[in-house]
Amino acid sequence: MLVRVMKKILPILIAFILTLNSCPAQEEVVLELPNKTPYVAEVEEDTYKTEEKTLKEKLSDIYHLEVEQIESPTFLFKDVLTKRFNENSSWDSLHLWGAYGAHTNFNFSEHSYKNADYAFDVINLGLDGKLKNNNGDFRIMLNVSPLSSRNFAQNLFADMYVATNKVPHHRFWLGNTRPPVGMEGGYSPYVLPFIARSQISRNFGTVRKLGARVSGDYSLVDYDLGVYSSDTYFQEFFPGTEFVGWVNFKPLGKTDGRYGKLKIGGGLQSGDRNCDYTVTGAYIGYEYKKWLLNFEWADANGYNGPIGYSVDKHASGFYSTLAYRFTPKLQGLIRYDQFDPNKDIANDNRKEYVAGLNYFIKGQALRLMLNYVFCQNEASKDSHRVMLGTQILF
Repeated sequence: MLVRVMKKILPILIAFILTLNSCPAQEEVVLELPNKTPYVAEVEEDTYKTEEKTLKEKLSDIYHLEVEQIESPTFLFKDVLTKRFNENSSWDSLHLWGAYGAHTNFNFSEHSYKNADYAFDVINLGLDGKLKNNNGDFRIMLNVSPLSSRNFAQNLFADMYVATNKVPHHRFWLGNTRPPVGMEGGYSPYVLPFIARSQISRNFGTVRKLGARVSGDYSLVDYDLGVYSSDTYFQEFFPGTEFVGWVNFKPLGKTDGRYGKLKIGGGLQSGDRNCDYTVTGAYIGYEYKKWLLNFEWADANGYNGPIGYSVDKHASGFYSTLAYRFTPKLQGLIRYDQFDPNKDIANDNRKEYVAGLNYFIKGQALRLMLNYVFCQNEASKDSHRVMLGTQILF
């Protein structure tokens, strides 16, 4: 037991030591808070210069790296682990990368909350390839995180897709990806604000599926539409067809952020996997300078999430988050989260009250997290827990 705890705490200590060695923070800049939408690829924009640097120069750049944006992943060793091709090649680059996220719990009651899907706990290895002129790209991502509910092979293959951005404002995908079943349900684990997803996300969404999808992004609207196999984690061969769609309207999209960012959206998941299921959802989020406030609701008549599909189960829930960026490195958050796993059964609601701190040592590439969670479960005892987490993207 002690060994397992030390393995979880060790990465946190390493990240803390790196914090002490990091350079002094730059002059504070007023920032926008995360604005990642479900359809955005989990691949950061290429911000490195094309001039070839020595290994010593690249490592020096990593040591002095200051990252202020947190809406998309930043990889510490991207410049070192990226192969760039010359002008005569149709390939633009190949990028080898990895991700490690872990947390440890301190429970203060006899009852521990057992229905949490800690998507923040990851051990991923990936390879991204890009063709020139937006002609195409691919991702091969392996998940080697241990998980008892599925066998190793089912859990191993995560993102496996080819895509293109050749059509302006659009992205076309084919393969195994994470569809936007809910706003937060489509987020990459690398940009999650808390260690655990909301209850509607971890029950209805946050699962990858094999299919074809198209996403579009304009100043006043963005959308993501796709048709998939209803299978999850390669457990069955095409048990049925599923549609997932999400649309966001952005009324302030042409104001250049002067009045903040307002997003109002909704979506639908509908399919068949030995039974028909339908999940509907709605979202509203507003960001202004250092502030973020959002609300998401979902209702399911059967669902096909990470823990499997349910038959004739009517569940619903919602959450609301308030966040404030104290400095470019420190963010505070609070969340109220409510979930009813079965509306046909009385007195089984689950409520979570969460307070958290995120310390971005080098953006999402090196992050420390502290969460306090108070759980109220009408069907069992209340519980308290403190969670410590760390994330390293390399």
